[in-house]
Amino acid sequence: MKTPRFLLTSVSMLLLFLFLTPLLCFAQTESTPPIVPPTPPPMPAPLEVAASDVPNDGGSAIRVSWQFPNELEYPPVGFEIFRYEQDGSNQSIVKVQSLVREYIDTGVTNKLPYSYRVQAIYRDSTGRETAVSAEQSQPASAHITFFDFTKINLAIITLILLGAILGYIFYAGRGKEMTIRKIAGVAAIEEAVGRSTEMGKPVLFVPGTQDMDNVQTIAGLTILASVARMTAKYEARLDVPVSRSITMSTGRETVHEAYLASGRPDLYSDDIVHYITDEQFGFVAAIDGIMVRDKPAACIYMGAFFAESLILAETGNGIGAIQIAGTAMPTQLPFFVAACDYTLIGEELFAASAYLSGDQRAIGSLKGQDVGKAVAMLLILFTSLAGTVAAVTGGGAMEKVYQFLWRLTAASF
Repeated sequence: MKTPRFLLTSVSMLLLFLFLTPLLCFAQTESTPPIVPPTPPPMPAPLEVAASDVPNDGGSAIRVSWQFPNELEYPPVGFEIFRYEQDGSNQSIVKVQSLVREYIDTGVTNKLPYSYRVQAIYRDSTGRETAVSAEQSQPASAHITFFDFTKINLAIITLILLGAILGYIFYAGRGKEMTIRKIAGVAAIEEAVGRSTEMGKPVLFVPGTQDMDNVQTIAGLTILASVARMTAKYEARLDVPVSRSITMSTGRETVHEAYLASGRPDLYSDDIVHYITDEQFGFVAAIDGIMVRDKPAACIYMGAFFAESLILAETGNGIGAIQIAGTAMPTQLPFFVAACDYTLIGEELFAASAYLSGDQRAIGSLKGQDVGKAVAMLLILFTSLAGTVAAVTGGGAMEKVYQFLWRLTAASF
């Protein structure tokens, strides 16, 4: 009787084992996570690639722009831009950094259509690069803009200045007498020539060290004409050493005309205006020698000077000559002011030139320029006041006035 019971028990255990084995296998399968390959980071392409003509230029540039997400876990290392021509050929024109969203292509031909493609360049940990391209842009072409409307403020300022100059020249041409304030250095020229006449010594006139393409040399020769008329009138000896051959020719014509106008052509000689050398310090050494030998009673320096200014002025001061200087070189003015009796500072040189020439149109032009300077000073003053009021009141309408005046003055002066 024991055998059937044993068999029944064995069969029951076998059935229990067969029932539990799948469950155990299933449980074991559920507890082990599957091996999933890593997801590649997103690599978006540039969006909204557009090409357009650059406004207010000479027709040689096209602007290429695109959009791209700024916050990416794996941003691109940069962008590469391709230019497509009308026949379908293309070429890479530039690689830009990842933060750039716009590029100006200046290698295009006026009026020819071009389209562009921008691709983002990604680089993985192994250094391998992957490019993701956007769609090609619509074609665009460059066109010439004959008037730059962003510089309209300059046009306004130019018209005001030009109108003032032409207006004063027009009035001067109709016989209206123009006057300028008295300049001490100009009044002292006749005194210096008279002193030379009384002492029987020459008048030394140096029209700078530059050629006739320098406006200061032209102003100096204009003043020389007035000095030559005085020396012809008082029969004083005039000595004009120059460092440029064209300046010598122009100076001789100027002095000759002045002596003719004074009725003393017999006193004129080509030796009055004589060339020395183009070399700067050779020219200065020669003039110093003239000063020491001839000891002129009056030394007049009018024109563009550089390092030689102090050497000339010190030598003239050493021989006891009355000295009058005028230059628009800011770095040399301190030396002339320190060593000369009178100094025409900056634009006083040109004012003296216009005044001594007696040309009313030149004086009218000078007054027109003064009007332009007055307008500039008023604009700067009003801009400062508008900016201060806008900062105190917190903006509003005054802020718009300040922005307009700022654009007008900042780009003009």
